[in-house]
Amino acid sequence: MIYLDNAATSWPKPDRVYETLGSFLQHSGANPGRSGHRMATSAAGMLDRTRNRIAALFNAPGPEQVIFTLNATDALNFAIKGALIAGDHAISTVMEHNSVRRPLRAMESQGVTTTKIPADSEGFISVDDVRAAVRPNTQLIAVTHASNVNGAIQPIAEIAEIARENGALLLVDAAQTAGTIPIDIADMGIDLLAIPGHKALMGPPGTGALLIGDRVDLDDLNTVREGGTGGNSEEDTQPRELPARYEAGTHNTVGIAALGAALDFLVDVGFEEAGHHEREMTWRLIEGLTGQTGITILNPSEPSQHVAVASITVDGWEPSEFGTTLDSAFEIACRTGLHCAPEACQALGAFPGGTVRFSPGYWTTPDEIDQAIEAIRELARSPLTMTS
Repeated sequence: MIYLDNAATSWPKPDRVYETLGSFLQHSGANPGRSGHRMATSAAGMLDRTRNRIAALFNAPGPEQVIFTLNATDALNFAIKGALIAGDHAISTVMEHNSVRRPLRAMESQGVTTTKIPADSEGFISVDDVRAAVRPNTQLIAVTHASNVNGAIQPIAEIAEIARENGALLLVDAAQTAGTIPIDIADMGIDLLAIPGHKALMGPPGTGALLIGDRVDLDDLNTVREGGTGGNSEEDTQPRELPARYEAGTHNTVGIAALGAALDFLVDVGFEEAGHHEREMTWRLIEGLTGQTGITILNPSEPSQHVAVASITVDGWEPSEFGTTLDSAFEIACRTGLHCAPEACQALGAFPGGTVRFSPGYWTTPDEIDQAIEAIRELARSPLTMTS
């Protein structure tokens, strides 16, 4: 199998991730913060180590401002529903994933108004459009760092300046960038950063985090989930201190331990080196398909302006049929359709069918990319034969 679906979830994982999933549950599978015995303290120590690793990677103000979540979608829901109340205004873009679109739509039913910024034909939004959309009651600007459809990287630092000038919070969806390109919360002016653990960070599914910047007043970020935290048990309100304020209930300790093992692996091999390899493989794929009759490449023309995602449409093929044939005839795994980002596909001229998306990972080899290029070219040359 040639696996080119790492934008959905990375595969394979480092061996130490698989090993940790079994060994942690066997030896340290108690509930952290709930007891004082050695298994519980071992689990709590693991949470602290992983929290510190994430804080250092993204330059969070402190490890306590790393909130463990189920995934990036969970983190985005925490941020959107915690930051907005009736009467607030929020800004997003047409390039957003449903993990931003749907929570914002839900908040509209509670009296929140929203504005969506359009994108150009390569998927980029205009900073001037963001500035023009700001209102006196704008509380939140939610922007994907890079599109999950075509990888277009948005101007986060410039948008952050607008947010700061107008007293709004900036929420960044880093589902496609965490672990692939450097993200510094302080330098970039990010207030809330949502990351998944299971994509480029190479952890298991069911892991993620919301990172909270130092500009965020906890009074402006309400809790959306309350419950046991292991402390302050005599109180019937959620503790105010971080991270307990936003971490109710038992953690996914097994998944977080494996995420910590994945982060250790990435430190060993080098985060920047891993991300660069993924982008190199993507550029190799795009270069090999450029100029092929019947194939339209939807990525930004400048390689440095997109992450390791390549989206195409192929004349004579529905994306779903193309992907199924790649799998059955060539054992190549990719993603097809709207990618949970229908407005992004509209902006790129790929609606309603969507695209065929390829996303190389750390383990992808040049030979696998070359095989994929040949397979894609072969199908593009004979759509009627292959679909009949």
